[in-house]
Amino acid sequence: MIPRIRVLLVDDHEIVRLGLMMLINDQPNMEVVGEAGNAADAIICVGRTRPNVVLMDIRLPGASGIEAMVEITGKFPEIKVVILTSYTGDQLVIDAIQAGAAGYVLKQVGNEELLRAITAAAQGEALLDTSITARLIAHVRKVEKESKKSAFTMLSDRELDVLLEISQGKTNAEIGQMLNLQEKTVRNYVSNILSKLELSNRIELAIYAVENRLFEYRDRS
Repeated sequence: MIPRIRVLLVDDHEIVRLGLMMLINDQPNMEVVGEAGNAADAIICVGRTRPNVVLMDIRLPGASGIEAMVEITGKFPEIKVVILTSYTGDQLVIDAIQAGAAGYVLKQVGNEELLRAITAAAQGEALLDTSITARLIAHVRKVEKESKKSAFTMLSDRELDVLLEISQGKTNAEIGQMLNLQEKTVRNYVSNILSKLELSNRIELAIYAVENRLFEYRDRS
């Protein structure tokens, strides 16, 4: 006989816990082994019942669900936490995922989707609400774009010109001719760029320029 998935419910609304309990206990492969209305009780209950999955709201009296999750997964790394909440703020999603959430599901989701998230977590997989996934991808892409943009903000226009030539394998003398600068001046620029970017040599500079798409950055500038 396949063991049932043991679920702990954590929500400060008793009626929400009651509805979830009825849904989960009606499943042949799941059972609710405990419930809690706040983070402190949740942590105690986890130690007592040792569930496979904790279904937890973010907003709780006292400590947040995310804080409780950090403590729970720190003490019991085998226990998976699925966030079930009505809050969809980007930062909350990021914080929950970084804290180790095995799922992030909105309360307005259908029963089947919620049960699928619980099953996935119990099997060691992660599942996000589809609307959350789309927004998370957009957020990550925005962060990456800003990261690429900020990679060169500490450099002056002339230093960017020099770095662009370095990325194309030009020597200091060749760069001087291209930019109408003395070779000594080019060496000074190279030294400054290395210092600002905290890199060691021209090879690292060239790699940095390519990885952060200096060509695109200069085109936009």
